[in-house]
Amino acid sequence: MKPTAAPSSTVAGATAGSVLTGLAPLVSSNTRVLILGSFPGVKSLAQQQYYAHPQNQFWKILQALWPDPALPGADSYRARCAWLLDRGLGVWDVYGACEREGSLDTAIRSPVVNDIAGLQLPKLAAIAHNGGESFKHARHTRTLGVPVYSLPSTSPANASWSFERKLAAWREVFVAHHLL
Repeated sequence: MKPTAAPSSTVAGATAGSVLTGLAPLVSSNTRVLILGSFPGVKSLAQQQYYAHPQNQFWKILQALWPDPALPGADSYRARCAWLLDRGLGVWDVYGACEREGSLDTAIRSPVVNDIAGLQLPKLAAIAHNGGESFKHARHTRTLGVPVYSLPSTSPANASWSFERKLAAWREVFVAHHLL
């Protein structure tokens, strides 16, 4: 499945009360582990790309887990998405829309929760929440009957975890579900 763009949002200069719309799910019928973030940051919304902030460690962690073949460069987002889908991963967010100034999860107001169950992923084996804000909604994802994990956020705001420590936690989930 090719990634599809969500309706564009007014991001630059978003003010309190501005409703932002998230990105479309990046999944396929082969998705085995669905990674759920909270809501895309300003840079991700502006570029209509998951984890577009250069200091976010999401893509770096995936490359460390699957060094061959190399992850396509940031200039080829479509190729990155295909690379991710080829590994049995999917990406979406728990919130489909919200009000927020900036990119911090703590600034999210009036969130609208995505219909994760509506994705109907036939091979889904686990859900991995990328960070604490996403994991707050684990009660919804547990109803899907698959294991649910809380992973350390790959956001640059999560400086309390080293890259190596984050990598080990992410590796554990992917090994448990035979993706590595």
